[in-house]
Amino acid sequence: MAHWFRMDGSTVFLSLHAQPGARLGKDGTSIQGLHGDALKIRVAALPVDGRANEEIMRFLAEKFDVPLKSISILGGASSRLKRFQIVGSRIRAESLLDAVSPAQS
Repeated sequence: MAHWFRMDGSTVFLSLHAQPGARLGKDGTSIQGLHGDALKIRVAALPVDGRANEEIMRFLAEKFDVPLKSISILGGASSRLKRFQIVGSRIRAESLLDAVSPAQS
């Protein structure tokens, strides 16, 4: 059972381990696999003035095919371990791992 997400109807709750300030290639923000009970995500933005959180929220809105207003941070705004809520998505949370190579997870 996955501990990094929970579903409640059309609402997804995610636990993420953020790596802000990451040097990224052409792909930009990316899922790196699992990190304990969280999904590891690399973002280029530095954790200054909420920039990394904003980048993560835009990334999640795109991946879950929802407007940005459907994403909220529930905890960990100033921590690497963050909790997000995504409302109204039909995308399966497990699909975030589909593009991760076995060496990364």
